[in-house]
Amino acid sequence: MTVTRAHLGLVVMLAGSVTAAAATMPKYGVTAKAAKHTDFTRLKTYAWTSGWAIFDKPTDRFVVAAIDRELAGLGLTRRDAEPCDVIVQYASLLRTDVDLKSKMSPVTKLRREYPVGTIVVLLLEPTSRRELFRGRIDVPLETKPEKLEQQLNRVIAQVFVKYPTRRSARRQSTAGR
Repeated sequence: MTVTRAHLGLVVMLAGSVTAAAATMPKYGVTAKAAKHTDFTRLKTYAWTSGWAIFDKPTDRFVVAAIDRELAGLGLTRRDAEPCDVIVQYASLLRTDVDLKSKMSPVTKLRREYPVGTIVVLLLEPTSRRELFRGRIDVPLETKPEKLEQQLNRVIAQVFVKYPTRRSARRQSTAGR
């Protein structure tokens, strides 16, 4: 009986340490999710609504321009206000992550830190505000402004690679080979 308890205790301890290790490992990348039963080919126009924009105004304008460019590439036309087929908004969050594998600084006794940005792009149904498409970006950010713009361009484009009409067009082009 005590051997069984010892094994059970060991399993619980190992599960706890695996869970703690998984909690400290940040996940970076781009994800996207589209609402089922939505005909994305019928969406032709969009208008912006406010979200949690980036505090830095030039970067905010750059993100909006990048999203506009991707939506135009999908065949959607921007309108200044409703009525439109979808409402677009984005939210952003900036955090600082710590590289737990880096060596501690002898001066500060701290490990290396780096900025990480999260951007969520939403396409919403105008009347109900139901989510039709959600793209999420979680990436360590470039610190130089010119490299940051290139990075944001790249990751925002990756969000819209996963847009349903783009995926179906890609499937059709590979099916004809």
